[in-house]
Amino acid sequence: MMLLQQVQAAFSEAGTLSQMVDEFRPRQGQSDMATAIAGTLESGGVLVVEAGTGIGKTFSYLVPVLLSGQRTLLSTATKTLQDQLFNRDLPRLIRALSLPVRIALLKGRASYLCLYRLELARERADMTDKPGMAGMARIELWAQATQTGDLAEIPGLDERSPLIPMVTSTRENCLGSPCPSWRDCHVNQARREALAADIVVVNHHLFFADLAVRESGMAELLPTVKTVIFDEAHQLNETGVQFLGQQLGTAQLLDFSRDLLGVGVLYGRGWCDWQQLAADLEHATRDWRMLVGRQPATAKLRWLSQAPETLHEASWQEAMAAVANACSQASLALAQFSETGPELARLATRALSLTERMMGFMASCEAGAVRWLEVGPHLKLIETPLDIADTVKARLIGATEDPADRRAWIFTSATLGDDPGLTWFTEPCGLANATILKIQSPFDYAAQAGLYIPAHMPKPSAPEHSEQVAHFVAEHAMLLGGRTLVLTTSLRALHAISSVLQQQFAGSQALHILVQGQGPKRELIQRFRQGNEAGGPGCVLLASASFWEGVDIPGAALQMVVIDKVPFPSPGDPLVEARAQRLEAAGRKVFKDYYLPEAAVALKQGAGRLIRHETDRGVLVVCDTRLSSMGYGRRLLASLPPMRRLAAQEDFLAFLTGLTTPSTTDQS
Repeated sequence: MMLLQQVQAAFSEAGTLSQMVDEFRPRQGQSDMATAIAGTLESGGVLVVEAGTGIGKTFSYLVPVLLSGQRTLLSTATKTLQDQLFNRDLPRLIRALSLPVRIALLKGRASYLCLYRLELARERADMTDKPGMAGMARIELWAQATQTGDLAEIPGLDERSPLIPMVTSTRENCLGSPCPSWRDCHVNQARREALAADIVVVNHHLFFADLAVRESGMAELLPTVKTVIFDEAHQLNETGVQFLGQQLGTAQLLDFSRDLLGVGVLYGRGWCDWQQLAADLEHATRDWRMLVGRQPATAKLRWLSQAPETLHEASWQEAMAAVANACSQASLALAQFSETGPELARLATRALSLTERMMGFMASCEAGAVRWLEVGPHLKLIETPLDIADTVKARLIGATEDPADRRAWIFTSATLGDDPGLTWFTEPCGLANATILKIQSPFDYAAQAGLYIPAHMPKPSAPEHSEQVAHFVAEHAMLLGGRTLVLTTSLRALHAISSVLQQQFAGSQALHILVQGQGPKRELIQRFRQGNEAGGPGCVLLASASFWEGVDIPGAALQMVVIDKVPFPSPGDPLVEARAQRLEAAGRKVFKDYYLPEAAVALKQGAGRLIRHETDRGVLVVCDTRLSSMGYGRRLLASLPPMRRLAAQEDFLAFLTGLTTPSTTDQS
């Protein structure tokens, strides 16, 4: 039986999935997507699929891949999604389809325990705080039993824990084959399993990091696969540009100076004045940081000439030269002793890399790239391409010219643009010739959800806007007993709105106010869900940035999503500015071709947090009157799911009252 027929049979009402997977329900959109993917797997080429929420896109690509028998690389946006695919979705389908398929999970170094670094951590004399000691004891106990070394196996381990860098390696500090724990290395084990597997699950960060430095093992893996699938592909361009450029920060330099002193004294005492070399680098780095002075929090300074804006060019170049010279002196000293042991050899490689990167930033910016300086407690120098189009064309899709070796490339997400050609995604990713498929969500948005734009809200630019949003949330979240997610377009708005709400409900048992930054994302979402399902005081969660996507709270725990403003890109961001200037130079309309599509996609992502299941009900509130007063508002509204428009406040209140009766299923 041909693949297309096998796939159609599997998704039919009497097919394998209906018989073997309890929650499976035949959906026309899901079957259409799976059929299109099967055709691409057979013929090769590029398929871009926007699959609305509720389609079941995971099954749509996994089933054809499994039935095809083709070796596949599957990349997701986050490690959480990786774990879900590897631990739940793939094993379940492999069992249902009764296929002898080998699967592997491959993450970056920072996800795996380094046995050598764990041994060093045991010897740390400064490990005296009780929480740190307890955490290290947990890691050591787990290390004795783990087969994979994947730190995600440790329950409750905060991904921001300071213990993680102590027990994991980086490309800079890994000793390589001379390491005493090389044979038992968990990173190497994961790579070996990936090379032997039929389906390998990675993430976008690892994929592009490997393209940049050829270090994770995928340089050997990618040429051997026939199919490459990118799920949550809307993040691909922004993830890619992070790794395809260059970065260098004062934090890296100070870390190196400390390692230079520690490793030098430990393994090369008396061979060199390690203390002086380390001190010279540290002093040059700190003087460089002081030159920049105080700046607004996380300021991004344009860097169009010899120095970032507002900084004296000669002083800037002199300070950079001092740092580069200190790195070079350390590199020269280490090169003399690099063959005496792996520790000094690795340090010599780091010194050379830092010197080369520093010299690169002292030269002119690469053509087609943008450079800027981020200022916080540390400096961070960043240079990135404007998009990944050239890399995708030259190093991925266009890498092979032999028709017999033509791969299948699948890109999918719930949100890839607001026009028929999905150009928001395809242009920066170099996929102009891709086949496009758009599949609408099966949800009945008109019956399940309402959209309300409060007419009394001040203009988004008004100083009192955030305060009015907070008062709106306080009043109407009370009617729902919590169950409200507030998404802001900036950290400033997040702090302003949360400050008002926390002050209003301080000491109150009416509502609990949860704010991004007060705990790990996963923990906040769990507290939000539990608080709104337990029957006690409900919860309001306020967040920005990453909470606009990847938040999945089906059921009655979330029934109102409030967005403070239309999420236009910040025109002062150097990358945004450079992209806009490139469009202007090409004679295109920047607002129409860049700012509006960016806002439409982000708005659609935020709105997508509301309805996650066929029986969910809820209301989306956008506190930005431009949606109804400006001509471009029609395009933004058209990008949203077809929710029922609640024109008057009375309609909104009536809809809200209807939500207070239980009507959704608990999907937690």
